Amino acid sequence: MTDWRSNTFEVRLGPPGHGGFCVARHEGRVVFVRHGLPDELVRVRVTEDRGGSFCRADAIEILEPSPDRIPATCPVSGPGGAGCCDFSFATPAAQRALKAAVVAEQLRRIAGIERDITVEPIAGYPADATGGWRTRVRLAVDAAGRAGVHGYRSTEVITDLRCPQPVSGAMDGIADRMWTPGADLVVAVDGDGVRHIVELAPSAVAGRAERERPSTRGGDRRGRRESDRRAGRDRTAERGPGPSTGARGRGDEGRRGGSQWRRLDEGDGRQDLPGDPDGAGRDRAAESGHDGEWSRGGRRRDRSRRDEFGGAGSRENQSGSVGGEGVRRRAAARRAATHAARDEWVMGGSGRTVEYVAGRRWELSATGFWQAHRGAAQCYSDLVAEWAALRHGERAWDLYSGVGVFAARLAEQVGQTGSVLAVESTRSAVADGNAALRDLPWLNLRVQRVEHWLAEHASSAAPEVVVLDPPRAGAGKEVVNAVTSSGPSRIIHIGCDPASFARDIGLYRSAGYHLADLRAFDAFPATHHVECLALLHR
Repeated sequence: MTDWRSNTFEVRLGPPGHGGFCVARHEGRVVFVRHGLPDELVRVRVTEDRGGSFCRADAIEILEPSPDRIPATCPVSGPGGAGCCDFSFATPAAQRALKAAVVAEQLRRIAGIERDITVEPIAGYPADATGGWRTRVRLAVDAAGRAGVHGYRSTEVITDLRCPQPVSGAMDGIADRMWTPGADLVVAVDGDGVRHIVELAPSAVAGRAERERPSTRGGDRRGRRESDRRAGRDRTAERGPGPSTGARGRGDEGRRGGSQWRRLDEGDGRQDLPGDPDGAGRDRAAESGHDGEWSRGGRRRDRSRRDEFGGAGSRENQSGSVGGEGVRRRAAARRAATHAARDEWVMGGSGRTVEYVAGRRWELSATGFWQAHRGAAQCYSDLVAEWAALRHGERAWDLYSGVGVFAARLAEQVGQTGSVLAVESTRSAVADGNAALRDLPWLNLRVQRVEHWLAEHASSAAPEVVVLDPPRAGAGKEVVNAVTSSGPSRIIHIGCDPASFARDIGLYRSAGYHLADLRAFDAFPATHHVECLALLHR
């Protein structure tokens, strides 16, 4: 078959697909088109063609626009740009309708459920509000020390930080400073409004790529490093005390003298969606093809170490000449390196964020997991508490519990005569959760993989409620079977990927549970991502 890459032609766009595109057909092949809306007539340019029945394309000219089209609110994410804002050219209502259509289609096709879906804005944060919604951002740093986001499905770093997602002030001055080439940069604005900036040392893969980059100085890598050092205004002197000083950085933002390197003990454990040929179903980051997007902080293990949004683990540019298998091997190597222990340099704030939900206070690492949307943690917590409706003395489980935001609400409901068992695989999250929940001794928050924990508790007394907030890949058959075998009256399942969410809902149905309620939230405005919460009854 002829390679269509770079070809242009006109197509009429069909319905939205899962991943931020619309489906079209041309000469017997399916074309996944970004930057267009259903029913539009557009001229497209093919960006990726691996052969077979489909290819990918960008809409480069809108010949017959939809009435839902508006001037794009994000200048970074158009054709050839980043993947941060898939739908910034659509009205907020149209964006939510597109996401609702995708969720409904996945439920129908995968779970056999016909249901009308309404995607709601997070309470108090409409999608058309100014000031941004994202409180946690993960950036890549290019070889020249400039921070940016990855191009869509590419490792290229785009050093344009004008995306409207971050909350006001988050990106102030980031583009004006030089950072460590190949590093990642985490920016978090916490519940007290304090901004924290943390550099993550280049991963092994990033470092190897830099070492293998052809030298501009006749192969003299030492000369290149010296040039980079001068361009970065002598980074060693600028930072002040180095890793060996042990100084804890608590100075003002922008002061490097008090910073320090710290070792990250754990990766984020993100998983790709099984069966996704690109790994695009990635992490919950992800939630999903997130390449080129801002990284998502959050409760989930997979919150974008690529990212979500511009993380170092983004996939290779698959429109190039590298074969699909080679791309997958490189992507797997990058993920392994990204999840490995990496040094941190606290460049602004303390590196410890303070967050609040339902009157409780948590303190956790700026590079830890928290919902990216400033209103999401409170929104989901309130709904979980409403649906759980536990009474004093009852039992509950919180699986993939993070720092215990949901577990805290469950524990408050059951009281001292009840019990809440929570499990999370990230050691630092459990430590931070236990510190925040010391006043709830009947809440047991434990470090362990969920499937192993469930195997140990197979013969335990049945909980009245089980809450699950798994990675983007979902809970899967093993976990769902173990949960349903324990016999809870109610299950609350949370998912950020419509496909894996629908698969898990279908597994619950097969085990004798029915979908009693479902809410979908526009927790990632202007993107194709959506968060779904389901209540299932036995």
